[in-house]
Amino acid sequence: MSTRPTPDRQVVIIGSGPAGLTAALYAARANLRPLLVEGLDAGGQLMLTTMVENWPGFRDGIMGPELMGEMRAQAERFGTEILESTITRVDLEHRPFTLTLADGRTITTEALIIATGASARWLDIGSDRKLSGHGVSTCATCDGYFFKGKPIAVVGGGDSALEEAIYLTKFASKVTLVHRRDALRGSKIMQDKAFANPKIDFVWDSTVADVKDVSKGEVTGVVLRNLKSGALSELPLEGLFIAIGHTPNTSLFEGQIELDANGYVVTRDGTRTNVPGVFAAGDVQDHVYRQAVTAAGSGCMAAIDAERYLEDLAHHSAASSMAVSTD
Repeated sequence: MSTRPTPDRQVVIIGSGPAGLTAALYAARANLRPLLVEGLDAGGQLMLTTMVENWPGFRDGIMGPELMGEMRAQAERFGTEILESTITRVDLEHRPFTLTLADGRTITTEALIIATGASARWLDIGSDRKLSGHGVSTCATCDGYFFKGKPIAVVGGGDSALEEAIYLTKFASKVTLVHRRDALRGSKIMQDKAFANPKIDFVWDSTVADVKDVSKGEVTGVVLRNLKSGALSELPLEGLFIAIGHTPNTSLFEGQIELDANGYVVTRDGTRTNVPGVFAAGDVQDHVYRQAVTAAGSGCMAAIDAERYLEDLAHHSAASSMAVSTD
């Protein structure tokens, strides 16, 4: 009779944003001795955020990197081991699962929690990333509050851009939507809402060529390029929101777990994927809310789901052993 290999870990978590660290905290408190592999962007998107004012419990707000530092320390306090590395390959077809690290080492685990997040798409012009958190944002619900009474712009033409633009009119004095085409891609109902909003202006057939002013460390305006004429113009403003989509960090799992048409992990019955023992939490499976607090909540769910899975596995294994011993 073949003996099933003993895994190195009961549970491994990939990703160190709010979802991954919350999953680690709950798994550690359940005595599962979790291993968390940080990934390329340690701390997730909050490491690029300045003041976070919508995280419960911090009346005066908290800096994004500070919040992630506290969450990391809390997870470690209860026994989480954090590995500063990346996973380059996974084998989810054989059990226990095998994860290959960047240095070639392998780790086997009984359960896996995927919390690799989704990366906001940038304009790739340099100045947008340099001013991230200093007037440039990829999240209206996170940062809109900071632009009360200020002129801002939103880049994009889909539903996400329209939702952001409409939402931002609650705060901004004026919202200019910049779109590279002469017609929006969003749904008709969202277009109708945007066109009917007196605080939204539109700039068509244009892209943002540059964001000013990196030397001042703040947004003072953008340089627009008309794609039909090539002409450059400058639009004074104090904030720029980029809403051209997100890319879920799921290339590692393609062909091994179910992904939707946009590459997000498909979950059901909580955080379970179509592969028993594999769970997903945070923005890697959430293209609707994309908030730190919802990511943390799903991280909690994933840890509890993983704990119950491991308990059931142990129960079935014990029952099988007992049956074999009595034969």
